[in-house]
Amino acid sequence: MSQEITARDRQARLSAYTAFAVQGLCFASLVTQVPQMQKAHHLSDGTLALVLLMVPVIAGVGSVVSGALFKRFGSGPVLRVSQPAVAVTIALIGLTGDNDLALYVAVAAFGLFVGAVDASMNAQAVAVERRYGMSLITGFYAVWSVAGILGGLWAALSNRIDLPLAACFAIAAAAGIAGSLATGHRLYARDEEGEGPTAEELKAAGRRVPWRPILIVGAAMAVAYLADSAISNYGAKYLDDELSGADWVAPLGYVAYQVAMVASRAVADLAVRRSGPVRVVRLGAAVGIAGMAGVVAAPNAAFGIAAFAVAGLGLAVIAPVCFTAAGRVDPTGLGVAVARVNIFNYVGFVLGAALVGAIAPLSADHGLRLAFIAPTALILVVFATARGFDPTRVKDARPPAPTMQRPTV
Repeated sequence: MSQEITARDRQARLSAYTAFAVQGLCFASLVTQVPQMQKAHHLSDGTLALVLLMVPVIAGVGSVVSGALFKRFGSGPVLRVSQPAVAVTIALIGLTGDNDLALYVAVAAFGLFVGAVDASMNAQAVAVERRYGMSLITGFYAVWSVAGILGGLWAALSNRIDLPLAACFAIAAAAGIAGSLATGHRLYARDEEGEGPTAEELKAAGRRVPWRPILIVGAAMAVAYLADSAISNYGAKYLDDELSGADWVAPLGYVAYQVAMVASRAVADLAVRRSGPVRVVRLGAAVGIAGMAGVVAAPNAAFGIAAFAVAGLGLAVIAPVCFTAAGRVDPTGLGVAVARVNIFNYVGFVLGAALVGAIAPLSADHGLRLAFIAPTALILVVFATARGFDPTRVKDARPPAPTMQRPTV
């Protein structure tokens, strides 16, 4: 540890864990109810695609705006405001009834605040790591995934007992608000977060980091997040519409996917140490393709859920190894290479929502089945780029610094 850890540091760490948990719960509670939202508003598949695409696009705006506010107020106050707002917007989405305009406004607000929370909770996690002097980021994302699993199970239970969508969202929102308000005041204040590198330092460091290896692993990162976006946004709808799963079964595909990802990441580090990153990434890609192919070929909902789990086992290893590879070519220690690779996860998530959303309406009976073929085939990009996951280490390269990322994959 770089310094003595105080009770104040432990409070901030617990608050950051809570922020990740609330975000995972809220996100899962919403995306696993996409089929119910579509039915409630009688949305066409094309309109639904635009609604889902709004979220990552506007989230990018929220992330940028919140980042600008950090310099003046710190990430803690931004998180304390934006996280309860995420929960409130979920409750409002449930209350929109059949008013489409109200739905669009509520979803746009959700995207804006989700982006602000993504940026601010990651900034708090980085501050905690800086104070502890050790890597803790995996634990934060594990909390996010576990909370997402709980959110998906809650959605399944709500549908099983025929709980109205408004009540389902309201209860999840109440839990999120309670958690946020109970711990938000213990987040680090601006003067406790510490100072990061200046703009001049980052600009100078950027000239020392090569782009070619970043583009290679970045392409794989984009593909992984494209597949993740397809599963997150359309997995429940696929089980509900095309595989004739019951309303309470539809959210379980996302749950199985997240459970498998947690299990895979629990052993991924050991696998990389024993077999090297190239073999692990190739195996992950092979398993990911098998899982996605199973999704495309699934004859029923049970098979589809199992296929989503297999996809999660494989896709889970790609993003972490991407960041490790980036660290091998960054001689600055300022996270410049990692930040560049991180851009591709947002690109992939937006492209995933757009690509699947564009293909699905082309066929009334098998649109999503056809749409899932695209991310399945694109995972072949990971095979083509696998050697790039073990780049020649740049002299004086240092481990990658933590950076903001979507915690889905």
